[in-house]
Amino acid sequence: MANVSKKVSWSGRDQDDDETAPLLRRAARPGAPAGEGTPLLNGAGPAAARRSPHSASFQIGQMSNMESDDELLDPEMDPPHPFPKEIPHNEKLLSLKYESLDYDNSENQLFLEEERRINHMPVAAGSGIPQIKCFLNGVKIPHVVRLKTLVIKVSGVILSVVGGLAVGKEGPMIHSGSVIAAGISQGRSTSLKRDFKIFEYFRRDTEKRDFVSAGAAAGVSAAFGAPVGGVLFSLEEGASFWNQFLTWRIFFASMISTFTLNFVLSIYHGNIWDLSSPGLINFGRFDTQTMVYTIHEIPIFIAMGVVGGVLGAVFNALNYWLTMFRIRYIHRPCLQVIEAMLVAAVTATVAFVLIYSSRDCQPLQGSSVSYPLQLFCADGEYNSMAAAFFNTPEKSVVGLFHDPPGSYNPVTLGLFTLVYFFLACWTYGLTVSAGVFIPSLLIGAAWGRLFGISLSYVTGAAIWADPGKYALMGAAAQLGGIVRMTLSLTVIMMEATSNVTYGFPIMLVLMTAKIVGDIFIEGLYDMHIQLQSVPFLHWEAPVTSHSLTAREVMSTPVTCLRRREKVGVIVDVLSNAASNHNGFPVVESTDDTQSARLQGLILRSQLIVLLKHKVFVERSNRGLVQRRLRLKDFRDAYPRFPPIQSIHVSQDERECTMDLSEFMNPSPYTVPQEASLPRVFKLFRALGLRHLVVVDNHNQVVGLVTRKDLARYRLGKGGLEELSLAQT
Repeated sequence: MANVSKKVSWSGRDQDDDETAPLLRRAARPGAPAGEGTPLLNGAGPAAARRSPHSASFQIGQMSNMESDDELLDPEMDPPHPFPKEIPHNEKLLSLKYESLDYDNSENQLFLEEERRINHMPVAAGSGIPQIKCFLNGVKIPHVVRLKTLVIKVSGVILSVVGGLAVGKEGPMIHSGSVIAAGISQGRSTSLKRDFKIFEYFRRDTEKRDFVSAGAAAGVSAAFGAPVGGVLFSLEEGASFWNQFLTWRIFFASMISTFTLNFVLSIYHGNIWDLSSPGLINFGRFDTQTMVYTIHEIPIFIAMGVVGGVLGAVFNALNYWLTMFRIRYIHRPCLQVIEAMLVAAVTATVAFVLIYSSRDCQPLQGSSVSYPLQLFCADGEYNSMAAAFFNTPEKSVVGLFHDPPGSYNPVTLGLFTLVYFFLACWTYGLTVSAGVFIPSLLIGAAWGRLFGISLSYVTGAAIWADPGKYALMGAAAQLGGIVRMTLSLTVIMMEATSNVTYGFPIMLVLMTAKIVGDIFIEGLYDMHIQLQSVPFLHWEAPVTSHSLTAREVMSTPVTCLRRREKVGVIVDVLSNAASNHNGFPVVESTDDTQSARLQGLILRSQLIVLLKHKVFVERSNRGLVQRRLRLKDFRDAYPRFPPIQSIHVSQDERECTMDLSEFMNPSPYTVPQEASLPRVFKLFRALGLRHLVVVDNHNQVVGLVTRKDLARYRLGKGGLEELSLAQT
């Protein structure tokens, strides 16, 4: 994120430069004010986005949006920008820096020929949870599934947890599983520059997406010992595209993940044949004989769900304002390191002050505390406040669930809940590897146990008012109020407690917490996605968007190419820094009197590979082409296609011709310009498209719908609103 500069037109020129760019001004859409522009961020002014003055390709209509390609920009050519003191930022921006992933296979001639040759056999298909969620939604998040990211994520979360921060390791495990799955599926490592020549068929966005879905599920399965919960998590929180074959494949991956962790832990514990440790965290078995629940407790559980929803909304609101402050002011790396050190120092100081001031000493005899600390207590006693702070968060949660009544003083639980709530809120969003699952469970278990103790006082120590049971419900309510998960979290809690009996009350608590929390603010993951201005597509279009049509939301002008196009024209189009389009409709007219009609669609990455291999008609006619280009050549270049600046084309080669017939997608998805926004949205999202061509009644291209054209419309407090587009 960086400074907002002056408004410019979509061509990158000043809005008052009417004489020099009459065709490149942005036309006002129906209902849009004249002269409406777009803020450019990172201090990029109009001169940095000049359009190439010469272009022989078609340009149809006017431009309202574009697909940008950051990898084609040379960072060494950009002048250094000083860090501003404050970065203006608001939630009503949509970033243009994010690319879309192409989940629709280009059914060109090469693809169809390979599909006919392949003997299809069953193949296992495929947090930063917000980043993985965006990736599975179809947004290209830079470096999200890189090997370097995995190394930093794993080492960072180990140091964060060992350092005593209010964090958990379960969220980063989900991200780590996704990175491992993405790397294995490609059969190579671009970071290590090693190609193992395996799994080449999976080198495309569609297959990588499915593997990342399986990796996320395997991460949940390893963290909680919940293979079914992992599958449901990937379905509910992660995957935007799902099918029946993917379900059992991901379930198989989750079961293998659980078994592998079981085996490794059995070796660690010294008993290689004991496979009774299904996950890194196990909440312990809840005995249904002593911890039963009755029908009159259902309203109490629902009330706890309401409390969890309200507290979750408060947590998210505080974290929202804190994240906005970080984006605006704490954007330098040195400031981010200082903040992390400050949080660690404050966490340790507050913990020691609370332990020193606490006089909650419990007898060691009969205690189930793993690592009791005597701090400031008599011999034979331990400090319960120290046990809550200095145990690992997972051990603290288990203790709050299963320690006998009387193990914690109500004042201790109240102080711990209040302090840990603000520490967890402050810690989430730091530039460290951290998860929010376990801190949320710990906060909820603390106030849930406090609720159970209070209830036992009110009811005269009734047998059914067991504090451990209410600690479980409080943990579910708090986590549900923060992340707003229902189905997957219910199953995860059931599998982690090895008890199906509490499935119904847990489900009620989670549903209530989600409904109450959604009244005030959205979930934590969705909130951070929105704050990063990611063009995320939700399940449905805004409910009040039926009045908009494809004509009003599409991007224009569209740069089109002929079926047989000059190499010089293609190079100029790809080199045009003002547009950086990623998809180009291929058009052709039968004679000079007719307008060009749509023949297909070709991607920037495909054109770059063709230029790199110099697939020119003249070279083919002279027999200079050694072999026919195969689909493998495109997959070998995936996903880091070379920039156009790295491809040398001589002046003579610019006069050559390139035949795109064999490489374009001859049947791209199209919609008429009268199609409603919900219909366009459903088609675009359900098929995982990157480009959707808008045509008129004569099959002539009039516009192109991209992800950002759809994501900028959302339902706000005042009805349907359109987000501003910015280069962030």
